[in-house]
Amino acid sequence: MSLYLATALIAYLLGSIPFGYILVRVFRGQDVRESGSGNIGATNVARSSPALGALTLFLDASKGLLAITAGSLVVASAARDSSASPHIFRVAAIAGLFAVLGHMFPVWLKFRGGKGVATSFGVFLALAPKTLLLAMALFVALVAAFRYVSLGSIIAAAALPLIAYALRDYHSSLAILAAMGIISALVIFKHRENIGRLLAGTEPRFAIKRTRV
Repeated sequence: MSLYLATALIAYLLGSIPFGYILVRVFRGQDVRESGSGNIGATNVARSSPALGALTLFLDASKGLLAITAGSLVVASAARDSSASPHIFRVAAIAGLFAVLGHMFPVWLKFRGGKGVATSFGVFLALAPKTLLLAMALFVALVAAFRYVSLGSIIAAAALPLIAYALRDYHSSLAILAAMGIISALVIFKHRENIGRLLAGTEPRFAIKRTRV
């Protein structure tokens, strides 16, 4: 099995771990898909339990970060010269993309997963931290102003590859820049229903219920 194929498979399986679903099932005995937006991500989990929502956010982000870190370390440890650099960047791009795909389309939940925002956060933290910082500022400003998490996620996702390109924050690797663009497009695609509700004025604003785990 080639390095790239192995990276894609491992990253997908790692990304497909449905932490939000597992945490709500274990601690509250509920199926998170049957409440709120029906999503397994941190935002929907936080609607019923802020603590579990925060933990879901951390774990989902860790999937993206860990996938890239593990893939890059494997390439680096196997390399004996500087020719490994292009492979490290390609492996990082593949790992990040497939970790997000795993979260969005997990085999364990019949390919019905989350929207990939938290996992993408972990990916961009590893690939382009300066870009992520600016996108986070944009996200926070939009959510604070309008209280639509979906709006902040969509606009921040659309801006990410543009910011990375403008800052040259992609290691001069076309593979990484392409992965950023694809991930951003996937996040926006997964928000297509939210876009419809935003345009219709029926998208619910974000509010956290003060409940215990």
